[in-house]
Amino acid sequence: MDEILNQLGGLVLGAVPTMLFFILLAIAYGVLVRRPLDRVLAERRARTTGAVEQARAAISDAEAKTADYEDRMRRARGEMLAARERRLKQWNTEREHALAEARAATAEKVKAGKAEIDQSVAVARQQIEGVSAELSEQILRAVMPAGTRPEAAQ
Repeated sequence: MDEILNQLGGLVLGAVPTMLFFILLAIAYGVLVRRPLDRVLAERRARTTGAVEQARAAISDAEAKTADYEDRMRRARGEMLAARERRLKQWNTEREHALAEARAATAEKVKAGKAEIDQSVAVARQQIEGVSAELSEQILRAVMPAGTRPEAAQ
């Protein structure tokens, strides 16, 4: 057993420089590789996260601008439609006014035409009455003998 312990002691003693070298290598790895790598990864993560946040902010800004644009477009369309409605109402009013004037002028012309026709009818009746009296006298003269006529009695 002594021999085994001696051999183990020799192995442990021989392994001490290897263990020291390993510990030194682990410390050097931590200082030279691990810390700069962690720093670079943290910076990269921060930049990536910042870029993602910037992208989200840009997207929300674009959405806000789009909503504003759509709102302005909706208001502009509404104003255009309101202006169009006003123009249509104005045109309809003007048309109705023109139609009313035309109707009034036509009614005046019809009234004047009726008056003229009535006057012509009255003149024609007077002429017919005058001619009919003459015709009736001529008929009486032609039909009745000369002594029996009502004129002869007068």
